[in-house]
Amino acid sequence: MKTILWATLTANGNYAQSSPENPPKKEALDDFAAQAKAAGNFVVGRRTFEGMRGSGGPGPFADLDIVVVSKHASDIQGATVVRSPKEALSYLQQKGHQTVLISGGADIHNSFLEQGLVDELIFNVTPVVEGKGLNLIADRENYRCQPVQLLDCKPLGGGVVQLRYAMER
Repeated sequence: MKTILWATLTANGNYAQSSPENPPKKEALDDFAAQAKAAGNFVVGRRTFEGMRGSGGPGPFADLDIVVVSKHASDIQGATVVRSPKEALSYLQQKGHQTVLISGGADIHNSFLEQGLVDELIFNVTPVVEGKGLNLIADRENYRCQPVQLLDCKPLGGGVVQLRYAMER
């Protein structure tokens, strides 16, 4: 099963922190929707899922398998809750998925990376520089450089550039 980590980054490499003053770019959101629909699923953390739901309801992803990785939540309407990245992958594999989209937050991304569970990276780089932010950390305990292979680079519009990399596992 192929695992794809999808993230929106700022031009200076931080996770893009959306806010009312800095809303997510439409091009990045459209790309996420397309990637999620192609995979038929996505994996997020509890806070990211709650932020996506906004006012509630099934939203545009009602027909997808949504998996929330959380050590504290047990029942979240509209999603399957699991305790670990490996449990998320096992669940989606049992459901017959060939591709898994790992889509957020920083803790979820880093936990999949630390465990060596990512095959591909998709970074949508937005045209903004932020003074603070969260970073991808592939191995927090033992920093190491991990080479990746560029698969594709393309503009999505609105100044957003998508970089796609293969990772060795």
